[in-house]
Parts: sequence; structure tokens; C-alpha cells
Amino acid sequence: MTSPRLRGRNAKILATIGPKSASPDAIRLLAEAGADIFRLNFSHGDHETHAAVFKAVRAAEKAMGRPLAILADLQGPKIRVGTFKGGEIKLAYGKAYALIADESTSDPDTIPVPHPEILAELEEGDEILCDDGKVRLTVSEVGEHPLVTPAFHATLSDRKGFTIRGKTLPLKSMTDKDREDLAFALDLGVDLVALSFVQSVDDVKEAKAAIGARAPLISKIEKPGAVKDLDAIIRASDGVMIARGDLGVEFPLEQVPIIQRRIVREAREVGRPVIVATQMLESMIENAAPTRAETGDVATAIYQGVDAVMLSAETAIGHHPPTAVAIMDRIIKATEEAPDYRDSLRQFMGDREDERVIDIVARAAQSLAFAVNARALALRTGSARRLAQFAKHRGRYFILYGSADNTRLRRAQLLWGVHPIHVDMIEESDWPRTLMDAANLEGAVAYAAWKGGGDDTAWEMGIRK
Repeated sequence: MTSPRLRGRNAKILATIGPKSASPDAIRLLAEAGADIFRLNFSHGDHETHAAVFKAVRAAEKAMGRPLAILADLQGPKIRVGTFKGGEIKLAYGKAYALIADESTSDPDTIPVPHPEILAELEEGDEILCDDGKVRLTVSEVGEHPLVTPAFHATLSDRKGFTIRGKTLPLKSMTDKDREDLAFALDLGVDLVALSFVQSVDDVKEAKAAIGARAPLISKIEKPGAVKDLDAIIRASDGVMIARGDLGVEFPLEQVPIIQRRIVREAREVGRPVIVATQMLESMIENAAPTRAETGDVATAIYQGVDAVMLSAETAIGHHPPTAVAIMDRIIKATEEAPDYRDSLRQFMGDREDERVIDIVARAAQSLAFAVNARALALRTGSARRLAQFAKHRGRYFILYGSADNTRLRRAQLLWGVHPIHVDMIEESDWPRTLMDAANLEGAVAYAAWKGGGDDTAWEMGIRK
């Protein structure tokens, strides 16, 4: 890798790769526009396609001289209805339809749901949402073939999603497909893994056991069980993603912003990176500019101090992938320069009940940089968790993180304010100055270096002018 320049912002951008952005040229354009992390969505595409994207991202990284991370997003156990004669069923308001535990049906008054364990959980009055909430059904009778009544006229097509609002369902978070995809992704060398439809901390532990030390685990918060078990899930994970699409199906829409604020605050409090995802610039799937409301949505997440914001369909199937990334980059930079930005960051810091010595060291290092009017804070540590603790405090100064280990550098791309820089033989050089030169920065630099022992001890701090 050659020496990179800094992005000029703290929050990072995830771009989902899909048919409109999977070519090497398209990936290079996304990286040049500002994408820091590339998402492989294992709900779509085959292994051959994902392998080609992986190779293209690594090529773009080499060409740009900037670490670029790759996240494998596992599909998870999404429940879907079966298939209908003719591919769909027309549902009439007020009419009763029977749910059957089958893969398909030719009966015009039945809906196949090939999950008998789910149908057994139904209770009278339960609200069922299909096709991401476009179809709403109310359970009017339970039994071997539960009856449901549509809330309005609707069309339900083959294989659309099916969920029971507000319930924790008897499903494992990893399917056989997920395990196959995970093994493939880890062998490929992805930098991060995201787990879909987490319902409990046990789901996180199961996934981490399967991953081992080969990649950090990002738990997607999108189910009622995950919100209920939030603190334990955050602490057991290496990071969390607020997957607002399914959250908006599982919870009333007006509750989603409130839940987002809670997740951000609790994740930041314990130093876990947090990503906000879904429909951030949704209109850019078709249009070359976002709506004012979408711009405000991205800015709100940045004001909350999230580590990263994610583009989904905007870059996967949209007509303007690089433009969407470039506009998100502009929104982040403008928000981070706002006069009230740092005041807002403090509101989402959370309590300091779990504060450790390393938190004091992190704040002291930023204070040292402020005292000498430094341009940046140079940091050396081999631990991703210690690096995250420094990022947790959302200091005024960019953190320059140097290493010869590309895996560490790519994983660090997820962290707020951390700018990973490849430096060979860093231990044999005046490493703070080396990082400044690599970042094309002049002036004083404060530094902090971990010197061994436990997380909370043996730090060296100083200044290079």
C-alpha cells in the first residue's frame, strides 16, 4: 500500500455491493467517492459473485493505498410464506384465510407458511406482517390451521417475508445456509461478519463460537428479543448495526427513532461501534439527489455520534451509486463541522459507570493534543478493543493508527475517528512522525502507545513537534 490521505471526517461509510456496483470499476469509484467498508449481502448472489467482489475491493485498496474493509452480512433465518397457484394471492379485507404448515397451496383461501413451530406460537389477536409490512393480518382463531383476517385489501406474492410483531420466535439465528456462507466468507478473508435477526445473547455466543478469532461480529438489532436483551447483546458483540427496515416492521414506525437513540447511547457507553442502516438515501435508488428529509436522517445519525452509516439498495441496485456515497460524505463532513456538533455528541455518550483506567488515558491523550494544538493523535496498540475505547470518547483529534498488519487496519475502518495507515517496521521508526508524514500532516502530534500488561496499565504518552 502507498501512503493515504485522510478522509477528513470521523464517521465512516458502508456501501452495499449489488448488480449495479459489483464491477471492479464501480467498486473503485465507490472507494474514491468515500466508501470505507464494502458489504457483501449473502441474502443475494452466489459465492462466485461474492468472491469476485472481494477480489475487486482488494484491488481497489491496493490501487488507492487506503485500507478498505469487507463485511459479510449473513442472511439469517428470515421466515417466508410458501408459494401460491399463479404466484400470488389476492387478500380481501375482512375475509378469513387459513394458515397451513406447507410449502405451497392451490387453495384460494389458504396461506402456506412452512414453519409449523411458528404457527404453534400464534395467539388470538397477534398481528402478522408480510412483505416488510405491506400486508397486515390479524389472528382471529388459533388451532391446527389458524385463521387470519387482512387489515386491508392486499396482494401477497410467493416467498415474501412473514413475522409476528413483538414476539421472540423459536428460531436459531444461524441456518445451514448461514454456516456455509460463513465458512466461505472466513476462508475468503472478510474483515467483519454481521449476524441477522439476533434475538438473544445466546445467538451472539453461538455465532462467535463459529467464527472464533477470525473476524469481529456485528450483531444486527432488528427483532423485539434483541431490543429486550440489548445490553447483554451489545456487550457480547464486537459492534452492532441498527437495521431499521425490520425494526420498522417489528415495531410501530414512530418507535424506531426512539429505539435508535437508545441503541446508539448504550453502544457508545461501552465502546462498541454502532452502524445505522436502511433507507438513509432511499430516493437515490432512482434520483441523483436525496430528499431534504433523507439528508436530515443522515445528519441525525452523525449528530448522535454513530461510527458508520450504511447505504443499501442505493449502491446495490440504484442508478447513482458513487453519487450516493459522495453525497453521504458531504453530509457527514458538514454535520461534523456544525457549531453544535460536539454538544450533541456528549448527549449520546451514556453514563460512566463502567469507566476504566484506559478511558482516563484516552481522554488524557486527547487533552494532551489540545494543550499543544496538535494536528492529530497517534496511537499504537495491538488490541482492537483498546482502539475502540479510544474511539469511544469522540475526541477532537483524528486518531492515526499505524500497523504493518493489514487485517488490523481494515477492521479499524469501522471505528469513529480512527484513520488506519499502513506502516512497515513501525517499531523501528519515530512512529508518530512517520504516521504524520503518511497522512500528509504537518505540525505537532500527541501520541499514546500501549507498553504491555493489562488493558488499563503501562501506557506511554508524549508529544512530537
